[in-house]
Amino acid sequence: MTRTIFGTAVGLALGMALAFGSFGQMLVVALFMVLGGGVAKALSGELDLMPYISGRRSTR
Repeated sequence: MTRTIFGTAVGLALGMALAFGSFGQMLVVALFMVLGGGVAKALSGELDLMPYISGRRSTR
């Protein structure tokens, strides 16, 4: 999926949320879209979360 198609889909979803709901509901939809995108990138291997998940390591 190209960035143009993805951006269009995001804009469409946010526009529909705003048209049929309030501004607060649109922000909730946007938050879940960002979370879903992050999960999708992590599952596909495009986003490396291991430095944040593994914790601190000693440097000795």
